[in-house]
Amino acid sequence: MPLVIGVDFDNTIVSYEGVFYLAALERNLIPSDLPPSKGSIRDYFRSSGREDLWTELQGYVYGAKMDSAQPYPEVSSFFALCAEKKIPTYIISHKTRCPYLGPPYDLHSSAKEWLKQHAFLSPAFFELTLEEKLKRISHERCEVFVDDLPEVLEHADFPKGVRKILFDPHRRSGPSESYESVKNWEEVVKILRLSAYES
Repeated sequence: MPLVIGVDFDNTIVSYEGVFYLAALERNLIPSDLPPSKGSIRDYFRSSGREDLWTELQGYVYGAKMDSAQPYPEVSSFFALCAEKKIPTYIISHKTRCPYLGPPYDLHSSAKEWLKQHAFLSPAFFELTLEEKLKRISHERCEVFVDDLPEVLEHADFPKGVRKILFDPHRRSGPSESYESVKNWEEVVKILRLSAYES
């Protein structure tokens, strides 16, 4: 049987580096001297008791500003290599259909359009809940799953026997016995030995 790989979408395939900062500035929601990282902006809203504004900004970015986001370096090469090696790859994410607050953007449609624009041809599943995402990983018989959230990989219902890889480009998470950690897509190719893979 060939290797089957599952990959998360937001912050794993898609980089929002700078997108949240520019969107927040555009709407005059943050001071211009705030560090431009997504985490800094989220913490700014939370520390000032404006969690609702952060939630609404997320909907705006994942909906109206999705075309401003870019793929992480080498992720396109990873998928191209998997296609060349005939390794089934699935994009499996969970997100609501519409934002909790703000205009009712179709977030699933925005994500699928982004994948199309950037020539990602692997089957993509956008589940409504984390529980449905975990079931999808199992249903597609993934043997490896790459995600940016430790809480997903360490979830009690995460499918047993699946090799877990944390995509952590900024090294925000410490070491764990339950998953491997990588900082870029070249490391994913390396630890899975995909260049030498033979189906």
